[in-house]
Amino acid sequence: MDKIFLTDLKVDTIIGIYEWERNTLQTLQFDLEFDWDIQTAAASDDIKDTLDYGAVAEVLVSFVQDSRYQLIETLAESVCRLLLKRFPIGVITLSLTKPVKLHGQNYARIQITRHSR
Repeated sequence: MDKIFLTDLKVDTIIGIYEWERNTLQTLQFDLEFDWDIQTAAASDDIKDTLDYGAVAEVLVSFVQDSRYQLIETLAESVCRLLLKRFPIGVITLSLTKPVKLHGQNYARIQITRHSR
């Protein structure tokens, strides 16, 4: 299966469990991988025959900016569910990275893979 990647998509939103996190925007990074057969699009050279990753990015950014989740796990599940519903995607792998303050400047990252039903 071919893959389409959409990487380093940064979105500012409110996320976290601590009071200071609920009052400040944090920049999250999304990296997405889609299973997608690109042969039809390669033959036609027409956007209607492929995954419009510009439209995917717009939906994701709008959703995340308006969200107010506490956990990145919940946000990741919600984003995958939304994208699988809105686009004809069979399999999506999403990595979500959040800055954390543990020892200096660190990052927490989760990765999930979800399939359409």
